Amino acid sequence: MTVRRDFQEPARCRPDLVIGREELFTSARDQLASGGSVLLHGPAGIGKSTVLRALAEEYAATARTVLRCSATESESHLPFLALADLFGLVLDDVSPRLPAAQRTALESALTGRGESSLQRDGLALRLAVLSALRALAAQGPVLLVADDLQWLDPASTELLGFAARRLEGTPVQLLCAVRTEGTESQEYDPHLRACPPGTLAVRLGPLSRPQVAQLLDHRGHGGLPRSTVREIHRTSGGNPLFALELGRALAENPTPPRPGEPLPVPTSLRALVLSRLDMLSVEARRTLLVASAGARPTPALLHAAGREHAEAECAQAAELGLLATEPDAPAVRFAHPLISAALYAEAPAHERRAAHAALSTAACDPIERARHLALATTGTDPEVAARLAEAAALARDRGAPSVAAHLGLLAARHTPADGVPSQEERRLQAAEDAITAGEVDLARDIAREVLTRASVPTDRVRAWIIVIDTAGHTMAEVDAVFPQALADAGDDPRLLALVHYQLAWRALIVEGDFTEAREAAAHAAELAARGGDRRTELLSLAFQAQTETLMGHPEAPRTIKRALREPQDPRVAWHHNGAGSARFRWLIMGDQLAEARATVTALLREVRRRGSVESEVHFLRGLAETELRAGHCGRALELARESLRLARDSGIGETASAMLTSLAEASGGDVDRALALAREAVAHAEEDGDQMYLSRALGALGYAQLVAGDPAGTVRSLRRVRSLELALGITDPARGRWQGDLAEALVRIGEPAEAQDVIDASREHALRLGRESVLAVLDRAEALVRAALGDLEAAVAQLTSAQDRLGKLGYGLEEARAAFALARLPGRRAARTPGPGAAETVRKNTAAFDEATRMFRRCRALPWLRQVDEALTTREPEPALAVPDALDALDILAAMERQVAALVMEGATNREIAARLFISVKTVEATLTRVYRKLGIRSRVDIVRLAAGRRAK
Repeated sequence: MTVRRDFQEPARCRPDLVIGREELFTSARDQLASGGSVLLHGPAGIGKSTVLRALAEEYAATARTVLRCSATESESHLPFLALADLFGLVLDDVSPRLPAAQRTALESALTGRGESSLQRDGLALRLAVLSALRALAAQGPVLLVADDLQWLDPASTELLGFAARRLEGTPVQLLCAVRTEGTESQEYDPHLRACPPGTLAVRLGPLSRPQVAQLLDHRGHGGLPRSTVREIHRTSGGNPLFALELGRALAENPTPPRPGEPLPVPTSLRALVLSRLDMLSVEARRTLLVASAGARPTPALLHAAGREHAEAECAQAAELGLLATEPDAPAVRFAHPLISAALYAEAPAHERRAAHAALSTAACDPIERARHLALATTGTDPEVAARLAEAAALARDRGAPSVAAHLGLLAARHTPADGVPSQEERRLQAAEDAITAGEVDLARDIAREVLTRASVPTDRVRAWIIVIDTAGHTMAEVDAVFPQALADAGDDPRLLALVHYQLAWRALIVEGDFTEAREAAAHAAELAARGGDRRTELLSLAFQAQTETLMGHPEAPRTIKRALREPQDPRVAWHHNGAGSARFRWLIMGDQLAEARATVTALLREVRRRGSVESEVHFLRGLAETELRAGHCGRALELARESLRLARDSGIGETASAMLTSLAEASGGDVDRALALAREAVAHAEEDGDQMYLSRALGALGYAQLVAGDPAGTVRSLRRVRSLELALGITDPARGRWQGDLAEALVRIGEPAEAQDVIDASREHALRLGRESVLAVLDRAEALVRAALGDLEAAVAQLTSAQDRLGKLGYGLEEARAAFALARLPGRRAARTPGPGAAETVRKNTAAFDEATRMFRRCRALPWLRQVDEALTTREPEPALAVPDALDALDILAAMERQVAALVMEGATNREIAARLFISVKTVEATLTRVYRKLGIRSRVDIVRLAAGRRAK
């Protein structure tokens, strides 16, 4: 394909704007930084010029001389043109340093004065180019930037290749780009001969769907629905140029494509991809049109659609590069999705309808037949509408809700004004299918369209509920909807139940009031039962059960049983807000990990079968959480990352998935990534006004900060969680399991009294609710408090017990953390001076760390393994020392402050104090600042003097 110049990217391109090419950009940057050369290659429009310009802009400053050329197809027949572009501006500088024969040959070639050719002046020209580059390199580094090598005139290509092969040892680097086709294409190999030996060849492939979305957003097309972005990605094949042109065409088109219709392909792209179409026969072109209209065209399908010579016509198209040649594959596949879209867009409307009419009888699948029948029919037709509705129901049963939604919209379009079911009913069903498929933008648009026309209360309330549903956790943005929905519901208990169920969610998400949420859910269940709406009744009971579980309410088990009673609605049984989900939450909070895993695995399997995206995201998180609790950190990380990818792709549950993935990263992946994800989740929850997930996100942030060695940050984050949960009315410590982390961090910053307060308050609720794993974690934290206060014997006993209980409950990571805490106790570390028990102490110390290492390795808890390594390589701390008598009178100091002051008196440095007390150097510095302020002194020396004065008395 020939890319026209008006498709070129802007002249300047910052490296940070090279979207989706970060890894490739880094490898190319490293190659250039090491003095090597780079050849970028890939198909037309894939972004080679963008990356080339970004790299050139970054490295031009490091070169004394930058030579540039960019060839075009129309000029490729002109000899020495690329050479003139490269050397034209430096010819006067290098000519005097060339031998006479070389200077004459080069000037003749570049200026056109005289007759110069490779046949006549071959050696002189070759040596002249080589000498010119060496002369420039003698003055400083040279960067030669050449775009579109495939259009370089042959003479320039030959001369550059000759010089490049002989430039080793000189500071001359080449940065080039060449067009190649095909994934495994080696067409760039001939162009490597125009580059120095060792040149790095970097292939640019298609962008992913999120990267296309980012690109469109960056270029001002970010308001497109996600379903449209998915179609742009599919049609463009991930090609950035094609994606941008499609996005631009949609932005300029006031009327979006109707369901079942492909994207509008701008004339510019049609000319680009269909330049070879005129070489086809009329019949072959018609055959390709039928293929472009079909979902999965095959030669057999084309024959059934009346294309008698399909094989020969497809072979002709394949020779022209319009179809991919796959001898073993039965399908007819276009070389690029855009060719199919452009071919379809180019055809007149009547020819497209004829193609669909032929396929409506030829296709074997009833869904495909119905779709083609709709696209072949104009105007309303009750029979066509009925067939489309049947096909939508079939797609729904097959677990293809997105297909069902689009078929439902087609059915509504062909439904007569007085049809039964009505147009609005079919649109609303399509919107509900779109929600199931994760296409919330489409669902919202349908609902708002219905609200502009509908007068039937049932239709209006259903539409309002869809608008609320599509708001997700940003329910504050649709506050004005609730009064309108209640007004439309009137006194109908069925409709009122729908609205009050949503009001229960609003109370939880927007107000952060669990008590109000529980009461609203109970009221919705009562209304639904009165109105005979079993589905809404079950959803309301499940919501009530989940709320009571998180509150630690005694009615939770009874409500769960009510939600699980027959008759059940299959749409609720597998739903992420259904009774199955409530039961899973109860199981995982009650330490029944094996049963929780079986429950959530079955739910995940079912929602995947049904194609419910939001439920899949939810249950992926649930399974990841279960694996994390069990200490399977690697598996949890895989599931969490999958959940986050799906959430970001669909725009559903991003905050919750970022939060859970942060926990998984901090346990088994990258701590920096964990911190970034947790902060992202906190920011989103605060922006959305989502109090419920704000506390969860802050909990994830606090844990990541603890793993990162920032106990002060952990305390700041988890103190906020404590305050939020108190305001929300959450009393069950198994909900977020942050209490042990807060207590541990408080010990590390020298606040054991507050740590004990957290432990005591949490233990009261854990005992009431029978949360055995939480009690064990609290015991682990309390042991650290006792160790900080000098009671090492009690600390050892309590940690040993906690480790044993956590192991029996199946909490592998928490068990390993208890073993690690036990190994780090000051009394378990080797003494500095040899003594009768020193060897035995060393042996026990080594065994304790070996056990912690083994447990963390079994969990694949890489960040924790790094902590063990750091603990083993730091200076051996001595047992915690009692505070000298001379300082006992200084009762204004906290316990940690007294310990730090005592070690300062001994002459220990801040780093030594940090190692011996298991705190950070920053914490030591902060503690000393408080000591100075409390004692009214200015320096470490004053501590020693004050202590000496106390002793003298």
